[in-house]
Amino acid sequence: MVDDLNKACEVLQKGGVILYPTDTIWGLGCDATSEDAVKRIYKIKRRSDSKSMLTLLDSPTRLVRYVDDLPEIAISLIEDSNKPLTIIYSGAKNLAPNLIASDGTVGIRITREAFSQKLCRQFGKPIVSTSANFSGEPAPANFSEINNEIFRLVDYVVNYRRDEMQKSKPSSIIRLDKDGVIKIIRE
Repeated sequence: MVDDLNKACEVLQKGGVILYPTDTIWGLGCDATSEDAVKRIYKIKRRSDSKSMLTLLDSPTRLVRYVDDLPEIAISLIEDSNKPLTIIYSGAKNLAPNLIASDGTVGIRITREAFSQKLCRQFGKPIVSTSANFSGEPAPANFSEINNEIFRLVDYVVNYRRDEMQKSKPSSIIRLDKDGVIKIIRE
């Protein structure tokens, strides 16, 4: 895992795109603060940049760097969740402008999976996490289902966890307004 972490960080620091395992499904990732890197992922996915993508962080303590007026309940929701939880926050900041939705929101998930958590920690910035598929196609449930063309379009494919065959599931998604109002988007 150490070699994968080092190589993935090196690629991310140079503005590259990686294919990596997360706490949900295999994802395409890049530096979430780099507009050019985010643009590359939209191009790889053949996806309109009006459709937002989420970011991963390794710790709830980092949220204040990327969200204005973090609602108090956010930390409790993250800590009490028994499965991966993506929260859509208002007041996104310090992220690539093309990653922030037109209403100023951004989806952020605190990952607990070993590789993606260590990667976020070592990289020191949020990492984009979007399903490793072309827009409109089903998300791959595991590494073996990823379209071979994706491999040619990224700068690095992580080796860790490639052999796992269990079907992964996407995260729950909620929207959390500044005043603490919760709206469930996907359970």
